[in-house]
Amino acid sequence: MDTRFPHRIVCLTEEPTETLYALGEQERIVGISRFTVRPPEARKDKPRVSAFTGADVPAILELEPDLVVGFSDIQADIARELIGAGVEVWIANHRSVDGILSYVRRLGAMVGAADRADAYARELEAHVEEVRRMATTLPRRPRVYFEEWDDPLITGIGWVAELIRIAGGDDIFPERAASSLAKGRILEDPTAVVDRAPDIVLVSWCGKRYRPGTVEARPGWEAVPAIRDGEIHEIDSAIVLQPGPAALTDGLDVIHRVVMEWSTTSEQR
Repeated sequence: MDTRFPHRIVCLTEEPTETLYALGEQERIVGISRFTVRPPEARKDKPRVSAFTGADVPAILELEPDLVVGFSDIQADIARELIGAGVEVWIANHRSVDGILSYVRRLGAMVGAADRADAYARELEAHVEEVRRMATTLPRRPRVYFEEWDDPLITGIGWVAELIRIAGGDDIFPERAASSLAKGRILEDPTAVVDRAPDIVLVSWCGKRYRPGTVEARPGWEAVPAIRDGEIHEIDSAIVLQPGPAALTDGLDVIHRVVMEWSTTSEQR
């Protein structure tokens, strides 16, 4: 392995693990997040040393990493402790589709796989553009409410709102999607969803399964078109709430399928 590049990497979130495996650089990974599900072999092969807001710093230090990769200001305290212990840390903070593509390229360059990373990013870009093209042929665009959490209600983050638009729908809270922090996407008044009358509700509670019937039972929500028409769909948070390749492939595809089915059947109602 080329010693000019880091060869003992700890990934504090899933997206660097997924990206490095996709680039064939998985041998560099010595530790991963316990929330990692993609690729599945990572959970078998690599020790799990972190969550999202916390990490087993002594266990990470025992792995003697020459690079730790994390995501967002939420992991700032973990990064600070590791930096204080002399570890090099890269915390990415991308929040858009273009940011995900740039992330793939930057991480690839950091491990000496710039050409492969660029080729992979181009494949992801091509897929996004193909879905965008197909969405332009849909007869109608639905209004979509994406729920990231249920108590309190938290709407979708920036890249999720983008994926909804690319897939052929319109996020009903675009102004909240611009907030990078969850607190900026909290709906203090749940009737705001009723007022914006979504045609589709997408539920993706981060780390928690959706309980059928929960959304339908909310006071006043029986008036929501999505509730009336049974258009409530759960999406695995692992494929849409991680700002990595999965969001641009599996996550986007699931959203597009839901939107396409609604669009092609809505005129028959």
